[in-house]
Amino acid sequence: MASFEVIGGNKLNGTIIPQGAKNEALQIISAVLLSAEEIIIENIPNIIDVNLLIDLLKEMGVKVKQINDDIYSFIADDIDIDYLASPTFRNKGGMLRGSVMLAGPLLARFKKAYIPKPGGDKIGRRRLDTHIIGFEKLGAAFNYDDNLHVFTLKASQLKGAFMLLDEPSVTGTANILMASVLAEGKTTIYNAACEPYLQQLCKMLVAMGAKIFGIGSNMLVIEGVEKLNGTTHRILPDMIEVGSFIGLAAMTQSNLTIQGAGVEHLGIIPEKFRQLGIHLKIDGDNIIIPEQEFYEIETFLDGSILTMSDHPWPGFTPDLLSIVLVVATQAKGSILIHQKMFESRLFFVDKLIDMGAQIILCDPHRATVIGLGRRNKLRGITMSSPDIRAGQALLIAALSAEGKSTIQNIEQIDRGYQFIDQRLNALGASITRK
Repeated sequence: MASFEVIGGNKLNGTIIPQGAKNEALQIISAVLLSAEEIIIENIPNIIDVNLLIDLLKEMGVKVKQINDDIYSFIADDIDIDYLASPTFRNKGGMLRGSVMLAGPLLARFKKAYIPKPGGDKIGRRRLDTHIIGFEKLGAAFNYDDNLHVFTLKASQLKGAFMLLDEPSVTGTANILMASVLAEGKTTIYNAACEPYLQQLCKMLVAMGAKIFGIGSNMLVIEGVEKLNGTTHRILPDMIEVGSFIGLAAMTQSNLTIQGAGVEHLGIIPEKFRQLGIHLKIDGDNIIIPEQEFYEIETFLDGSILTMSDHPWPGFTPDLLSIVLVVATQAKGSILIHQKMFESRLFFVDKLIDMGAQIILCDPHRATVIGLGRRNKLRGITMSSPDIRAGQALLIAALSAEGKSTIQNIEQIDRGYQFIDQRLNALGASITRK
């Protein structure tokens, strides 16, 4: 198990370019199974989760060619469907939560799919009901094997249907959307997720010949087509990395420029960091965060404590609440963090408390942070990364702390952040991979 040794207290300076978006990449790469023609995808991040998905596609029979560091060609013209029922697929697919999104394209094109019990972050229950119920409405039947822990889905022909999702699940919407584009007739998905990454998936599918209406809204209408063609698609910058870098700059009193931040797709994210008192300037597609000695959390207009919570898009993404919580520890003022979606995502705060942060964990979903206003710096400790986002938050805490910190289980960070130690060291950080 690898670890980071971090010497905190260094101010960073310079320009950093965000990687391609992890969450978009997992959807887009899954969608290559919908066509037998060549699909070229640009700006693919070199991270564990994405590389594992690409390896799964190779083992299925997809012809994968790496054109350069972040551009790949995919041709899915000879898929081995029997591989999907193999123990190898169950084991590898079960390691990656994103493998669930292979089901929609496989069901659409080959009328058969397998979903191993998904892995990924241990941040609470992440049910598959939305996916399975959506597939059922399109005409698929499913069976769950208690011994193998795998769903088997089959359909003689998918047919369009109206469905009202019980939650605006991003992966659920993406999966049902990909199944619908080759279904017979019209499909309406109401209460659909409308995140930028979902919009990107829609735009790619349209470029391949799909007929999708209502892109960007919570009601998608899909008219099924017989086949899809090849295309070229570029993945957006990762909004979670952008938010992480904003928080990092504030915590370490650094002067950073985030180049090519995909500003038009960030939604409310910049405003949420401004509510923490962080100064940032948007210059075209770049974000400039100047060195700032202090930052003060805003209150509501009536003077009550600010509450920040996650909401479906265009609300604030849950993936950045861990970063906000860490950044608030050195702000002036207090804030209530309400993580509604996952009941285990705040459990990393015990490590921040050990570092000297003043945090009250109210329950599995809520934590109150009393900002120290830099009166007392965090202190370096030895800790372990429980999930991708908490791992990055702990890295930010360590970079701002006094002394040496050791972060274990950094494979979790590597799952979502590309060469993060090398990129931050180039700006003046002191991170050693052990």
